[in-house]
Amino acid sequence: MLRRTKTTIAAASGVLAVGVGLGVAGVASAAPTTNPTPGAGPSVSSPADPSGGGGRGHGRGDRDPGQRAQELATKLGVDQTKVADALKAFRQANKPTAPPTAGATRPDPAVRDAALATSLASALGVDEAKVTTALTELRTARQSEHAAALKTRLDAAVKAGTLTRAEADAVTKAVDKGVIHAGGR
Repeated sequence: MLRRTKTTIAAASGVLAVGVGLGVAGVASAAPTTNPTPGAGPSVSSPADPSGGGGRGHGRGDRDPGQRAQELATKLGVDQTKVADALKAFRQANKPTAPPTAGATRPDPAVRDAALATSLASALGVDEAKVTTALTELRTARQSEHAAALKTRLDAAVKAGTLTRAEADAVTKAVDKGVIHAGGR
């Protein structure tokens, strides 16, 4: 039973770690959509797919990049195309020159987020504090969506007999304590 619990937690950690990387990368990889009108698409509290999966798998940045650009544009009160272009320019300017090496330390997320906010503020002519607040609000909403989706998946696993309630609670506790992430950061 102990080995099964460790395996389950390890698997959940891996899936959620991928979600962390791709969730953050989704904001920086926004591309314009065919609908540049702010507010015309799904809202932050209403993901495109009610299951939270967005049709691309659990924990993999469940909304398309264009939607993220639209949400940010709406929060900042600027044109979506300008936001998408600013995000694309930031992504190109900060693109790694080589693949990561084994054992290399990852860039500090706080430094990266501050650089993103500074870059967007400059490119969009918006106060940096406003950009930081908008990015934080969008990230918080995404994290809530991921946590709700995780709870739904864990409850389904318990119901199906794949996990015991204690195992599901252990995963939830690990997420709550920051040992593993439920997507986002």
